[in-house]
Formats: sequence, structure tokens, C-alpha cells
Amino acid sequence: MAALTSSAGFRLLRRFLSTASEVASEAISPVAKKEAHPVRKKVASKAAHGVAKDTKKAAHPAAKGREARSVDLERYVKELRKYKRHSQALELMDWMVHTKGMNMSYTNHAIRLDLIYKVRGIEAAEKYFDGLPDPAKNHRTYGALLNCYCSSRKEEKATDIYRKMDELGISSSTLPINNLMSLYMKLGQHKKVASLFEEMKAKNIKPNNLTCCVLMTSYAALNKIDNVEEVLKEMEERNYVLGWSAYSTLASIYLSAGLVEKAESALKKLEGLVQASDGRQPFDFLMSLYASVGNLSEVNRVWDVVKDTFPKVTNTSYFSMLQALLKLNDADRMKQIFEEWESNHECYDAKLTNVMTRAHLKNGMAKEAELLWEKAKEKGGNFDSKTCELFLDHYMGTGDMKSALNWVENVTKLPKKTAKLDQEKIHEFSKYFEEQKDVEGADRFCRCLRMLGCIDGKAYESLLRTYLAAGQTSRSLRQQIKDDKIEICYDIGKLLKRMGDKGR
Repeated sequence: MAALTSSAGFRLLRRFLSTASEVASEAISPVAKKEAHPVRKKVASKAAHGVAKDTKKAAHPAAKGREARSVDLERYVKELRKYKRHSQALELMDWMVHTKGMNMSYTNHAIRLDLIYKVRGIEAAEKYFDGLPDPAKNHRTYGALLNCYCSSRKEEKATDIYRKMDELGISSSTLPINNLMSLYMKLGQHKKVASLFEEMKAKNIKPNNLTCCVLMTSYAALNKIDNVEEVLKEMEERNYVLGWSAYSTLASIYLSAGLVEKAESALKKLEGLVQASDGRQPFDFLMSLYASVGNLSEVNRVWDVVKDTFPKVTNTSYFSMLQALLKLNDADRMKQIFEEWESNHECYDAKLTNVMTRAHLKNGMAKEAELLWEKAKEKGGNFDSKTCELFLDHYMGTGDMKSALNWVENVTKLPKKTAKLDQEKIHEFSKYFEEQKDVEGADRFCRCLRMLGCIDGKAYESLLRTYLAAGQTSRSLRQQIKDDKIEICYDIGKLLKRMGDKGR
């Protein structure tokens, strides 16, 4: 029986393990959750572009002709956090306190502590917590600090703060225990998860959907499928409300254990629990999991449900469908869905073209894969780092190093943060050019390395050996090496002398 792998259900669990979002949802007032769509869209747009200063100006009474209300500013903070603009969200909260003189509620203290951790680190978060007045050190702020320790995998500090909460009588809720369970899962200490669940029952704390998912996954990691089923049975017998994600996790566990029929049964229960408020995500998981069991007809049925249920099919759902069909190796259906997306999408997403690229390359259709990107470019789309990785791996795997070099040059066109080339690939290219005595290719490759900021002495040694193997010389190489601030060491100097460049 196989241990749990990184399947769709496990990816779902990893999403749940990021428990800071629970702190946020627990802390934000219900009023903020009922915000009208136009305002949310306006703030979200600003948040997505990182214009926190504009947000603050909009909130300023001089700009609006009225006093900025704390509830409005809290909404802005919430939207900035939603788009992971933590630095701007913290800046806005600081402005609320230092410029507007607003008093921080206990809820806002917890949110601010979480932001400080994300932006400035755990020590700054600890300092902020220590400086809080005693009344503000309640279940929310203690819980936020516990979450920080769990996120940073500081087991000793996390358990200490949890025991402190226990002493103060503020640990009797699901969230702190879920946080610790999640920490133990990250650390691979699966047996401790079950112990915490027993503690939860002893304290008469009601578990929730996340508790169930973490507990089932911990037993699966220990290859205890019977225990996984016992957890679910116990939850159902006690009438605890379980969401669709619990059965998604269960189906994933069954799949990893090779229990296909049980996995399909769990998927049927999953679908029966989906509510209108759950949106498209459950269906995306259903398509992925049905593909994992090899059930094409169910994948197509769920896809039809998505199209019938929602007025618009999003890029994410198209991506999930293409991924499912890729698992099933249904090239014709993939082409049909991809062309449908091409004709309907409002916003180009390289991820979808990458899925089709992967499918073409998997089937040895490199020309078709290249044509995809030529067509995408005509429509204003462009490749990303994943695209380059796919083509590089394919061409290098088939020994077509000239085509691979073209994609190295494409890597140099990416934003600096994503433009990377690992040492293994660099070594393979260098070795190829030396063996083929390909001076032109070696020169092109070194130009790419220079643009990527990873040119070094080893690259120049290989270039010099390529020149020597081809019987060619260059009067500019010594100066080029100096311009790149590479030390002319003994080995490089020796190679230069062999080329007739005695230098100075």
C-alpha cells in the first residue's frame, strides 16, 4: 500500500495548512464580508497593482469630503492582504495608527501582528506582541503569534505559546489546535497529530473540516487507511459538518493507496456536498481526481456541469480541464478545449498554453508546440519561465542542443527574477559545445550567461577549450574576461597561452 503522494487532495491540504487565512477570516468583521462588488473590485484593482499610496489618499477625508471610517480602511487592508500585498497592508495599518490616531481593536492587533511577521520577520512580531497592553493579549493575538511560530516551523516556541494559552484558558478553540496539527504535518511528526486530536476530544473542542483533513492525511502518511476511515466515520456519527474538501482529501488518499472504487465513491459524496457558495473550485478538483482514476466520461460530465452551472468558464477551470485531459492523454479533446478557450478568453494565461505545450512535447510534436507560441505572440501572449523549462528539457532530452540554445536565449528575455538556468544545464551545454567544437554556439551561450548574470570562470574555461578544439583563436577573450570581472586564474591563463595570448 503506497504512502500518500502529492496528488490533488494533498495539494488541497497544503493550501489548508496555510492557516493565516483563517486568522484573517476570523478577525475581519462580518460587515466587511458583505462589501458591495464595485467597491471590492476597485480596491482589489489597486491592491493588485501595489498602489497603497493611492489607496491611502482615497481613504483620506480631504479626498472624499468625509471622515475616513475605520471600517473602510479595514476593507482596504483586507483586500491588500487578499492579493498578498502584505507590505502595503502593513503600511496602511501603520498610517491608521500613527497619522490618523485610530485605536487598534484586538482584532486589528492580531492582523497587524500577522503582517509584521510576513514583512519584517518573527523577531519583529515577537517584539510587537511583547509591547501590547495586557488586555490586548487575548485569544486573538496569542493565536496570531502561535500561527507565526507554526508558519516558521518553530516547534518549541509554538508548543510553549500553546501551553501558555492553555494556562490562561484561551486555547479551547479549534484554530490553535489546527495550527499545531498543521505544524506537525509539515515537520513529518504524524503521530503527534493524533495525540492532539485526543486532546481536542478531552477538552470537548469541536473539530472542523480542516481538523478532519489534517488527521486523515496524517494517518495516510503512516499507511493507516483503516484509521483514516475511522476518523470519517467518527465525524459523521457525531454529526460534525464536513465540507466537500474532506471527501476530496479522502479520495486522494484512496487513490494513493490504489483503492480506485473507494476513491470514486468518495468523489460521489464530494459532489453531493457542493454548495452554490463553494464556487468552481470543487469541480476543478473533481475533474482532476476523476482523471487520476482514469474516468474520462466523468471528467467530461463534470466539465458539462461547470459550463451549465456558471455563466462564464474561467481560465482556472479551463486549466483544470486541460490538466485532467493531459493525465488521460486525450490529445484530440485537449485540442478542442484549448481552441474553445482561445476563442473565448478575456485574459491571456500562459499556464494554459504551457499545458498544451507539454502535451505536444510528450507526444514528440515539437513543431506543433513551437507554433502554439508563435500564434500566442501574434495575439499578444508571451511565454514564461515554465515554457522555457518545458522546451529546454525536451530538446536537451532529445539531444537537439541547437534548438535548446534558442530557448536559452528566450530565457534571457524573461524578467530578471524568473530568468534562471541551473548548473546542471550549464555543464551539459558547455560539454556539448566542446565535443562538437562549436565556437559559434559556445559564444552565443556565454552571451546568454552574461545576460543572466551567471557567467563565471568555469564557463570561460569551457569556452577557451572549445576554441582550442576547433583550432580557432580570439584576441578579445582576455579583455572580455576582465570586463566580466572574472579572475584570470592559473587554468584560464594556461588556456589563453595555448591560444597564443600571452597577455600581461
